[in-house]
Amino acid sequence: MYIEQGYKGSIGLWKYLVLPVGFIAFMVLNYITTINSPVSVEDAMQQIIDQFGSNLVLIILLAPLVVGFFVVLGWTLLVHQQSITSLTTSRKRIDCKRILLAFGLWSVATIVLTGVDIYFSPENYVLNFNLSKFIPLAIIAILLIPLQTSFEEYLFRGHMMQGIGLIAKNKWVPLVITSSLFGLMHLANPEVEKLGLGIMIYYIGTGFFLGILTLMDEGLELALGFHAANNLITALLVTADWTAFQTNSIFKDISEPVLGWDVLIPVFVVYPILLFIFSKKYGWKNWNERLFGKVLTKEEYVAISDGASDLA
Repeated sequence: MYIEQGYKGSIGLWKYLVLPVGFIAFMVLNYITTINSPVSVEDAMQQIIDQFGSNLVLIILLAPLVVGFFVVLGWTLLVHQQSITSLTTSRKRIDCKRILLAFGLWSVATIVLTGVDIYFSPENYVLNFNLSKFIPLAIIAILLIPLQTSFEEYLFRGHMMQGIGLIAKNKWVPLVITSSLFGLMHLANPEVEKLGLGIMIYYIGTGFFLGILTLMDEGLELALGFHAANNLITALLVTADWTAFQTNSIFKDISEPVLGWDVLIPVFVVYPILLFIFSKKYGWKNWNERLFGKVLTKEEYVAISDGASDLA
């Protein structure tokens, strides 16, 4: 009953609207500015990198989202008067082993898949490793990227998932809305400008994957670990001139990007495999109920919850 954990706080429509509306307005403004700019995103990024260096640019890109992470947690504690644990999971405490498992599994998978691609297409990559540049990158990435990805998880799969679910009284509406908005959030990314709107299949598909993880596992832990690994390992391993994160990574992709099957394979092959693995590991059952079932009313939740005394 992950969505019902929202009952453990002080609920109210406006309390669930402020953060999402503010963030969406920021992203819309960013998108409008991007599409109306006379300079392409790729060229603008390169100019900034040439002037300030990629590490400082990375900090500038991550800083607003890192601040957002603390804003979401502060809003939860001060406005919702809800514990971070109940925003994170339906379990009595946050399961760090789940976070580490998802992080480790996807880290290994990313490294292996990237290694295979480099092996079979060596002409698409150059060795970009420079120890004096890589160490500062690693420090910045390890400190900031998990906060950036956690902000996105706590906002979309936490704050918004619980809020929309309590209002809609079902689980599929928050799954669809949060997954779609998560994907649309990436519209201003340089990858979209380079590859076209078809890349949104990947972003929205990833949103649905993370949403399904959250609902099936009744908590954010697996999504937190996966998302952190996805962004962190990619930032350290491979960069390109047309990606959002342009870093002093180990390899650089110099191929001309083309929208192809590689966009569909993660969504329709890799993610289902991961869901199968996690379902076997954690014994997930009742998929229909967990993804499409109703959300209990507060009275129903109080009647069956062992933590009823914690309700506001």
